[in-house]
Amino acid sequence: MSEANDGKYCYQYPHPAVTVDCIIFALHENDLKVLLIQRLKDPYKECWAFPGGFVEIDEGIEEGARRELEEETGVKGVFLEQLYTFGDPRRDPRERIITVAYYSLVQMSEHKLRAASDAMNACWWPVHRMPPLAFDHKKIMETAFKRLQGKVLYAPVIFELLPAKFRLADLQHVYEIILERPLDRRNFCKTILASGILTPLKEFDRRGRVPAPLYKFDKKKFQKKAGHGFVFEIKPDGLQKKSGK
Repeated sequence: MSEANDGKYCYQYPHPAVTVDCIIFALHENDLKVLLIQRLKDPYKECWAFPGGFVEIDEGIEEGARRELEEETGVKGVFLEQLYTFGDPRRDPRERIITVAYYSLVQMSEHKLRAASDAMNACWWPVHRMPPLAFDHKKIMETAFKRLQGKVLYAPVIFELLPAKFRLADLQHVYEIILERPLDRRNFCKTILASGILTPLKEFDRRGRVPAPLYKFDKKKFQKKAGHGFVFEIKPDGLQKKSGK
């Protein structure tokens, strides 16, 4: 119910506040990690949480997510995809707060962390060895990780975690980390090369006993193929190692 007041509407019921939370994934030392901040203020003072905060009255939701992410961690210029909206009435002890969560995959080496604003610290934590989280951020983390596991099967987002040049073994290893299962090398290489989205380079990785060819993800080639109906798909069950009898 509402009534006009000097050209504005006055609503006779309470309004929920809106916040944003950012789940930023990166790969480091064979581990999938996520960016957390240590809260400077109550509630949950000194507890760990995702970077985020209240959306200002004159800004868009994604704009607010980018602002909070940069203010609290120094990370900026990343692609954000909306994850989910969390609205349990009891999720925040301060008031009725609805949060819109975003997630992203980044190269850790490209972002120097700088804790500021409402954060007393900012650092990367292994996904499976995280500290207790504030609010309902454990639930948000579970939702984000499940979304990531599904997303890598039908969209080439996994290349955001890799350097520009990589071995097929590196690519397979990242899939195995995210999917949490081993993949058969021959089947994986056959499938990923058949997709036609990788470009072989005239360079080799010579760290091992046998030089390994390097590849790069060709984003333009992928976009062109997608425009002609190409569907990128990885079927992990068909790539799994078969157990011996």
